[in-house]
Amino acid sequence: MSTNRKQLFLEGPIGRALITLAIPIILGNLLQTGYMLTDAFWVGRLGAAAVAAVSISFPVTFLVIALGSGLAMAGATLSAQYMGAGRQDMVNHVAAQTMLMVTLTSIILGGLGYVLSPHLLTLLGVSPDVYAAALGFMRVSFIGIIFVFIYAMFQALMRGVGQTKMPLFIVLGTVIMNFALDPLFIFGYGPIPRLDVMGAAVATLCTQALAATIGIVIFLRGRHGIQLAWSGLKPDWQYIRRAFFLGFPGSIELSTRGFGLMVMSFLVASFGTLTIAAYGVGSNILQVITIPAIGLSQAVAALVGQNIGAGNIHRAARITWLGALSGFCILTLVGIVAYLFAPGIVGFFIPNDAEVIAAGARFIRIMCLVWGGIGIQLCLVATFRASGNMMIAMVIALIAQWVIQFPMAYVLSKHTTLQADGLWWSFPITNVAVAIISLCWFARGSWKNTWLTEDDKQIAAVTSEAIIEDGIR
Repeated sequence: MSTNRKQLFLEGPIGRALITLAIPIILGNLLQTGYMLTDAFWVGRLGAAAVAAVSISFPVTFLVIALGSGLAMAGATLSAQYMGAGRQDMVNHVAAQTMLMVTLTSIILGGLGYVLSPHLLTLLGVSPDVYAAALGFMRVSFIGIIFVFIYAMFQALMRGVGQTKMPLFIVLGTVIMNFALDPLFIFGYGPIPRLDVMGAAVATLCTQALAATIGIVIFLRGRHGIQLAWSGLKPDWQYIRRAFFLGFPGSIELSTRGFGLMVMSFLVASFGTLTIAAYGVGSNILQVITIPAIGLSQAVAALVGQNIGAGNIHRAARITWLGALSGFCILTLVGIVAYLFAPGIVGFFIPNDAEVIAAGARFIRIMCLVWGGIGIQLCLVATFRASGNMMIAMVIALIAQWVIQFPMAYVLSKHTTLQADGLWWSFPITNVAVAIISLCWFARGSWKNTWLTEDDKQIAAVTSEAIIEDGIR
């Protein structure tokens, strides 16, 4: 990391530092949705059974990916703190060991998923007309998990050291490539056979393989904050054990969120097609509007991690407060706009169904005015992760899904006169409650006591002296 960027992240204006990191991350996250939109665009031309095949497969592969994502989160947290502490040797070591762990984990999980795919589809009760397409799509997706994991690790580590532009360029190139390859593999052309739904998974596999390869090459060349050496891939069992216990709660957190969405879908389905359609549109809109807040929270995590590593605990707290306030304001404004134009927003997705437009607009209007709570929660949880308190983030996710939202949705929809509206009211209640819980936990200050870099006081002193000598202060 250059001296100017280090000065900005550790000493410069916090707002400018957040914007510098957040904008490329947000753009990259928006581009990532291009994979789903591109697949939906081309697969939709194969018919309802093809769309169902992809819809059935996605939650299963998402859960598997979530299980391994905690390792990337641990790597990002450690690399950020070591970068802030001025320990480039440990940043490189963390990158090499994280790559080793992620690769081995992806091979195991991908292999198990490939073998168990038929049983998983049977367990889900997939209809015969969807089964074959879903099996092909799911198995190719599991083969490609190794590349998904490696590139996710690359992105997480690059964010940890404050390098966010290169992943953005890679995602831009691969999304464009995916848009070109999807029809080629789905419908076939010349010597390339028609693969139907499985072709979408093959196209994604090719682009993710390219992205992962580029990421490894960048690490080996060492020009963007991390220098990877093949000799560093020798297993360091002490580090691996440490990273596993640090990242495991993160895997549980992400898995909890993914599984919670699946369970919520079952509850929604009990109210019929109209409610399912309204939930589908509302959920898609919710995912899109949270992209800026997620990008902001990831920038907060990178800055907080580096400043904790450098011993700037008070600055880390100020970064979190500014991030949380910004997230609250941004999503609150977006929520007001969504409230005013809810029917038009739903109509954009489903233009010819007045009942779905009315039901979807009601869902949006019930939940949107407290979207600011999501912005607060995401930034505070990001700080818990960046400080090494993955357990706090996990507990908050468990409380949100299983103590508040799902029980609230069930009681309000099944045991009150609200009916389907009870499902919708569980969203704002959860957002407000979890934001308050996160604020209280953050205000306690216990997160400040976690320091993952060894010899912390000595490192902070050395870093402080180095900064003074470099003329940064």
